[in-house]
Amino acid sequence: MSALDSLPIAVIGAGPIGLAAAAHLHERGIACTVLEAGETAGAAVRQWGHVRVFSPWRYNIDPAARRILDGAGWVAPDLEALPTGAELVGEYLRPLAELPQLKPYVRYGARVEAIGRLGLDRLRTAGRDSTPFLIRLADGDELLARAVIDASGTWATPNVLGASGLPARGETNVASFLEHALPDVLGAARDRFAGRHTLVVGAGHSAANTLLSLAELAESTPGTEVTWAIRTASPARTYGGGDADALPARGALGSRLRAHVDAGRIRLLTGFSVHALTPTDGRVSVVVRHGDGGEESVTADRIVAATGFRPDHSIAAELRLDLDPIMGATRALAPLIDPNEHSCGTVPPHGVDELAHPEPGYYAVGMKSYGRAPTFLMATGYEQVRSVVAALAGDWAAARDVQLDLPETGVCNSNPADSAAGDSCCGPAPAAEPTARGLATGISGGLLSAPLNLIALDAAPTGGQAGGCCGS
Repeated sequence: MSALDSLPIAVIGAGPIGLAAAAHLHERGIACTVLEAGETAGAAVRQWGHVRVFSPWRYNIDPAARRILDGAGWVAPDLEALPTGAELVGEYLRPLAELPQLKPYVRYGARVEAIGRLGLDRLRTAGRDSTPFLIRLADGDELLARAVIDASGTWATPNVLGASGLPARGETNVASFLEHALPDVLGAARDRFAGRHTLVVGAGHSAANTLLSLAELAESTPGTEVTWAIRTASPARTYGGGDADALPARGALGSRLRAHVDAGRIRLLTGFSVHALTPTDGRVSVVVRHGDGGEESVTADRIVAATGFRPDHSIAAELRLDLDPIMGATRALAPLIDPNEHSCGTVPPHGVDELAHPEPGYYAVGMKSYGRAPTFLMATGYEQVRSVVAALAGDWAAARDVQLDLPETGVCNSNPADSAAGDSCCGPAPAAEPTARGLATGISGGLLSAPLNLIALDAAPTGGQAGGCCGS
């Protein structure tokens, strides 16, 4: 064994994907060190602990992690139930991190500041493959590793409100009015929203979650107003595939949102591009520009910026990365996940080959691997780390035998004009399934007191709003 091979593999992040990587490394008998910036496993997940995810437990548990947990007598949750973020941490990530097979190798409060090669900057080529990675922590500590699996995610780097990718004019001056994705509207943050006007900017699931919570708050608290602003001309992509979605809760999420919009409980603004923000008498004035060049102003008490996230590759500035200039993912992965072309749950199987960089031994996995694409699912990350760890173990046959089974959304393209009625544009619509236990994200308690009334997406909604890609 060489001196390099005697070093551990560094895993950055003790979230679902990072701990899955540690579990696969343990099964392969490979030493690792998990570096977590927070003070507990799943620290980022805990920040949206009030949210119920739309994928059942069976999609959210990594197979290697499950095998180790089962060996320790772990009692698995109902695999068809929908966990909240808090349940994901409390019932899965924390027990996993506490296992004796992993616990000694997880370091908390270990924020990675930079990654390089020991004694070599990015320009030096000779001997690079046999030189250890040098990882510097924010507290000044340094450690060496033979490879790096970066599962640090993107939660700490949300996108800005400005439609040009730059902060809108005045955005930094109104920070006290801004909320980032998934505030606890019905819980800890209730007083910030009750009886006030909230503007939610964004068209993804995070925006939908928040909008549903605000609509629920408005039903019980007079004076609570909700405005939803999106850049596109239609909310069809957010509404999704409805009952054509293989995850019933995800389909119900869009259907419920559409019902609130159609009933006027949520005011929808389309073609909305944030240009400037200004504090105005204890509120914030938002100047928006439309595609035709016109401007208007919207005044709100709070703004929720559910505009997505972007990766921070600055810690790897001295490594040789080959990133797609648009997506911020590897060049090989970017076309497979580009949301301009495809937003379905049918991401092609991908693994170590698509995640590799010119820097041997460095892999960004999980949400970070997707760059700015918002369509990542945990199951995708679990297959990524299985493939990467197999490659690091020298088992290239297993590494390249990538398989991915993802539930369809019923919406595949960001352009509703490309939609087709009847079958999903990803293939035949899935057969009807019993509704999973629990509800879509953003519904307090996760249970309904009355049956859920799904809206058929092939019916023309009030006000002429377009449906999903499988609707009209």
